[in-house]
Amino acid sequence: MKRSLILILCSLFVFSFAYSQSSAESKTILDNAYQQFEKSNGVKLSFILTTEDANGDVYEPQNGTAFVKQDKFKLELLFATTWFDGKTQWVLLKDANEVNISNPAPQELITISPLALLNLYKTGYNLGKPIKKTIKGKELIQIEMSPIDKSQEFKELTITLDKKTNSVTDVSFTTKDGIKSSLAITNYQIDNDFTNDLFTFNKYNHPGVEVIDLR
Repeated sequence: MKRSLILILCSLFVFSFAYSQSSAESKTILDNAYQQFEKSNGVKLSFILTTEDANGDVYEPQNGTAFVKQDKFKLELLFATTWFDGKTQWVLLKDANEVNISNPAPQELITISPLALLNLYKTGYNLGKPIKKTIKGKELIQIEMSPIDKSQEFKELTITLDKKTNSVTDVSFTTKDGIKSSLAITNYQIDNDFTNDLFTFNKYNHPGVEVIDLR
């Protein structure tokens, strides 16, 4: 479950912005949200992920932090840390004290690279019309997405954005395996200046870790 959770989260942080042209208004909204990632030298997200499996079992909520810069990211969870520098991915499994290294294939990049996702711009998802809501005095916009290709990892996906800042506040999704999750973003910082070494694994900072090179 932990390994699959890492894969879902890694894909989610960039996968949320692959879309079709079903709704021109929704497309414009997501365009503006995506540009925040594209133009920034560093976006930092703190989040809480709640997950329910296909049998209805609810897992303990996971707190985490994501650092994103164009096609690079670092994802910190209690049990694992993932780095991706645009070419190589490192996944550090803390309980096992091991790091797995891989160079994702072009097809895999679709789920982890914002630049690769641009190729899905017109064919990835159908967009519903934006739904405007007010929750606790905050004006929000919800956009429901459904995959054109039914073999996609996500069967259903709903993005909630702050109408004022156009930043993502929540993502709810169901995978093709029936796993239901909700990712609530508790803190969103866009004006960071991350250096590229943040997105690479440094073995000297993790002495004794077993390195498993899958490249």
